[in-house]
Amino acid sequence: MSAIAIEGVPAVRRRRVLPGFGLTMGSTLLYLALIVLLPLAALVLKSAEIGLDGFWRIVSGPRTLAALKLTFGAALIATIFNAAYGLLMAWVLTRYTFRGRAILDALIDLPFALPTAVAGLALTALYAGNGWYGSVLEPAGISIVYTMAGVAVAMAFTSVPFVVRTVQPVLESIQPEIEEASRTLGAYPFTIFRRVIFPIILPSYLTGCALAFARSLGEFGAVIFIAGNLPFKTEIAALLIYIRLEEFDYPSASAIAAILLACAFATLLLTNLLQLWQIRYARRS
Repeated sequence: MSAIAIEGVPAVRRRRVLPGFGLTMGSTLLYLALIVLLPLAALVLKSAEIGLDGFWRIVSGPRTLAALKLTFGAALIATIFNAAYGLLMAWVLTRYTFRGRAILDALIDLPFALPTAVAGLALTALYAGNGWYGSVLEPAGISIVYTMAGVAVAMAFTSVPFVVRTVQPVLESIQPEIEEASRTLGAYPFTIFRRVIFPIILPSYLTGCALAFARSLGEFGAVIFIAGNLPFKTEIAALLIYIRLEEFDYPSASAIAAILLACAFATLLLTNLLQLWQIRYARRS
C-alpha cells in the first residue's frame, strides 16, 4: 500500500519484508565486491601491467587468434542450436502432458549438476569411432571427435538449460484466454505464436540465448576431452589460458581472459538493452 498523506492523518508507511535498506543494500554490495568485482578487477589490472602494446601483441598472436576464432565460432553454433532446441523443449514441457514428463524436466538440469569433465568423457565415448554415435557417423564421413563440431556439441550440452529455464516460466505464465481470443478472431496457430506468444517471451528468450553464449565462451571441462586440444585446430581460448598459467605466463593468460570477459559482458549488456527496448515497445503498443 502506497503512502497516503491526509491533513491531520499521518502518512502510512509501506511495510517491507526485509527491513533496513541500508543494511541489506550494504550486505549485497559487499558480497558483490568480494566475490565478483575484486577478482575481475585483479584480472583487469594484471592484464594492464603489460601495456597496450604488449596486450595487443598477445591477443593478436596467431595461436591466440586461432583459439579465439574457434571459441567464438563454436559458441555461436551451439547458441543457434540451443535457441531452436531450447525453445522447442520449453514448449513441450509447458504445453503437453505425457508420461515421463517429470523425468524429462529433471534431465534438463543435468548439465548443471553433472561435472563438466564427466560430460566431456561421456560425449567423447559416444562420438568416438567405436562409440554408439561415432560408429554410425564416421562411416558416413562425419567426424565429431577432435573437430570444431565436437567443441560445439560440448558447448551446446552444457549451455542448453539456460534457454529452457528462462523461457519455460514465461510460457507457463501466459493465460490460455489470450490464445483462445486469437482463435476466435480466426488466427492460425502459427500466427498466434508469431504475433501473440513470441513477443511475450522474446525478452526472456534473448536472455537465455545470451547466457548460453556467455557460458559457452568459458566452457573448459566438457570441451578438452572431445576437442583433442590441437593448436591452431581444436584449441579453445580457455585451454590456452590454462596452458599460459602452467607456463607461469600470467600476463598472457590475463590478457586472453580479459578478452573473453569483455565479450561475455558485452553480450549480457546488449541483451539487457534489447529487453528494455522490448518493454518500452510493448508499452507503447
